[in-house]
Amino acid sequence: MEGVGKSFPGVRALRDARLELRAGEVHALVGENGAGKSTLMKVLAGVYRPDAGDIRLDGEPVEMTSPLHAQRLGVSVIYQEFNLVPTLNARENIFLSGGLGRAGFVSARRERAEALALFDRVGADLDPEAPCGELPVAQQQLVEIAKSLSMEARIVVMDEPTAALTPREAERLFDVIRQLKASGVAVVYISHRLEEVFAIADRVTVMRDGAHVRTADARDLNRGELIELMVGRPLTDEFPRRDHAVGGPRLVVEGLRRGDAVRGVSFSIRRGEVLGLTGLVGAGRTEVARLIFGADRREAGTITLDGRRLDVRSPADAIRNGICLLTEDRKGQGLVLGLSVRENFALPNLPAFSTLGFVSGRRESGALANFIDAMRIKVPHPEVPARNLSGGNQQKVVLAKWLQANSQVVLFDEPTRGIDVGAKYEIYQLINRLAADGKAVLMISSELPEVLGMSDRILVMHDGRVTGEITDVRNATQERVMALAVG
Repeated sequence: MEGVGKSFPGVRALRDARLELRAGEVHALVGENGAGKSTLMKVLAGVYRPDAGDIRLDGEPVEMTSPLHAQRLGVSVIYQEFNLVPTLNARENIFLSGGLGRAGFVSARRERAEALALFDRVGADLDPEAPCGELPVAQQQLVEIAKSLSMEARIVVMDEPTAALTPREAERLFDVIRQLKASGVAVVYISHRLEEVFAIADRVTVMRDGAHVRTADARDLNRGELIELMVGRPLTDEFPRRDHAVGGPRLVVEGLRRGDAVRGVSFSIRRGEVLGLTGLVGAGRTEVARLIFGADRREAGTITLDGRRLDVRSPADAIRNGICLLTEDRKGQGLVLGLSVRENFALPNLPAFSTLGFVSGRRESGALANFIDAMRIKVPHPEVPARNLSGGNQQKVVLAKWLQANSQVVLFDEPTRGIDVGAKYEIYQLINRLAADGKAVLMISSELPEVLGMSDRILVMHDGRVTGEITDVRNATQERVMALAVG
């Protein structure tokens, strides 16, 4: 792909973008949110027609007129939100665009045999008749890969493929990617997790502001250089430092229990402290946050804030008492994507913006404007739908609504998942600002560098219990955290 340009009303998404793929390589495509990665891939996939530039496949010029045309030419894209029909089974999803059969009749027997062969090729132990809606995320992803192979894809694009996978599932995916590479498939790997880029990629292309910045062998770059290429400026410190004093306990949790998910968890968070909570997926971290916030009913345990025991039975109780939760799934649980930024910001704060039951849009907009300025939220206007914002700006809107609610305890669940390195740094600065204001911050994260770089103390969970506490964070290692995480 050379000289590719693409504009939308008021936005120039691509300008002289380019990408070269080689057979049998894993090529990482990286850049901040809005850098143009997804737009370039949608041009390759025939979703968008470019305004300029050309595409050559095996040296021959091609024009992707539609997604179906691109598929027939061997291009397959596995999006972060899978393109599967949940009510159909795995076999039916694989052959949905062209079933195996004769004279218009589908042969379920032939499809099943071919599906089993495809699953064997990617090392998946899957029942072709299993409904896709009932499969775990990792297995749904394998169905997507099998679908790509059924189309004899020569180029497979994977967009944030490990976002919802456990570390073990991610390693299994890497094995599958290596098999694709060995068979001559070119894999485009899009991820904000730079450690994965260095683990799996042969070459890396960096994009910024819709343009090509640099293509290099992965072994010729280090993490700092790659971040600087992505953001366009040197980041002297990936995790901003804090220098304020930490006070006494603000939030105290004792004996928190709910079934086997949370079994007798106790801890405290001090005024001005960032407490990191980590562990493997399924350890009970999210469940702890949901119990504190009242999203789930606890079977036992007490919650005390500033010396006062709270009776938190619902999120409304938590909000009234100054506790907020930024959920892991900000799109599904943190925002109403069809509503505007202003409306999302106002949802937990309607009493403050209302008089005699009537909501003042002017007061909502005025309060939001202060946060847009202070938090550098990139939004064209407050009435734009929340779904149109980048992941980092969506996270800022969620945080702004809770700050307006004067929350004193802020629970972050995977605060930077799916967010680029530049936006991550801004989120880290906001977390530090909350701590400097004396708030108690709980930060749940699966990214160990983030936990080690941002926390004053670290709690590690395994199988519903706290298995260790690390107070000397500066001298802690990822290996030490993982040893506690595996129990």
